[in-house]
Amino acid sequence: MRRNWITAGYAVDEWLSKITKEAALKLTHLNVAFGHVREDGISIDHLKHLDSLQVLKGYNPELTILLSVGGWGAGGFSEAAATPAGRKRMAETAALILRNHPFDGIDLDWEYPCYSEAGIVSSPDDKSNFTLLLKEIREALNLQGAAAGKHFLLTIAAGADQYYFDGTEMDRIHPYLDFIQLMTYDMRGGFQTLTGHHTNLYTPTGDLFRISADASVRLFRNAGVPADKIVIGAAFYSRMWKNVPDNNNGLHQMTTGAGGYGPDFTRLTADYIGKNGFTRHWDEEAKAPYLFDGESFISYEDEESLRYKCDYVVEQGLAGIMFWEYGCDTTRRLLSAIYSGFEERHL
Repeated sequence: MRRNWITAGYAVDEWLSKITKEAALKLTHLNVAFGHVREDGISIDHLKHLDSLQVLKGYNPELTILLSVGGWGAGGFSEAAATPAGRKRMAETAALILRNHPFDGIDLDWEYPCYSEAGIVSSPDDKSNFTLLLKEIREALNLQGAAAGKHFLLTIAAGADQYYFDGTEMDRIHPYLDFIQLMTYDMRGGFQTLTGHHTNLYTPTGDLFRISADASVRLFRNAGVPADKIVIGAAFYSRMWKNVPDNNNGLHQMTTGAGGYGPDFTRLTADYIGKNGFTRHWDEEAKAPYLFDGESFISYEDEESLRYKCDYVVEQGLAGIMFWEYGCDTTRRLLSAIYSGFEERHL
């Protein structure tokens, strides 16, 4: 049994200077969001708080910090990956950033190869080009690592459902990667008018959309990804549906609109959980909480659901848990829950 489970958090640039020493000590990995792809290269000129990275290293010398490149609606990947020159430039700029800044690796968050739903350029050739791009970056990071006397990480944030496999060559790309972070959140909401859990561990009875963290893990395992390269995702924010029929406490109900982003955990704690008419409910099958006030349905993550995710990671031999995003929980209860869930395994 591994004893060094990953606790990885994403943090946007403006929050880097606000990460506390206590939080830094509870993280094993920090993904800095986001670098951009510009003219086939990785650009970080827009990031204003990179001086905080040395401070965080001072808090926790063992903290692994990665530059995450991309995010929803961030383009440039398809164009860069399409040519040998573009792939080379992206790899060279990745290595240059690692040479000049205290990053320990690169995390690619291309949402998504072969798909344009986020308003970015895509091509059917993305599927094979993504493999070639990761190979090029892996080789560049290996060369840079040899010069620096260390191993630089290469990871990706991956879509949780079958569409991601249809747009990638998962069996060919995972050997280039240190681990894969499954975005097992937003699994309901943005495109569905049917209420449901957006970051559930298991699929409950009666759920039309069968995706869950467990279902996603099984997809990746079946594609040949080793369990100890899989990191599952947790959400520090919610999804909310409005105009929900007052049936089944709002769960699995058709609504007039898709589930948009709801309050983050800071606001949920202050104004929603057990407050202002909202009642907390627990889905024992899904291992997920939700809120309902008779009209609005909110799917979210809490300490109880995270404890089950920690148990699942350990039982399945996975690498760990990552979350989006640090600034969404100023109570620090959720990070503490992940930390405690793994730390107890050391006792």
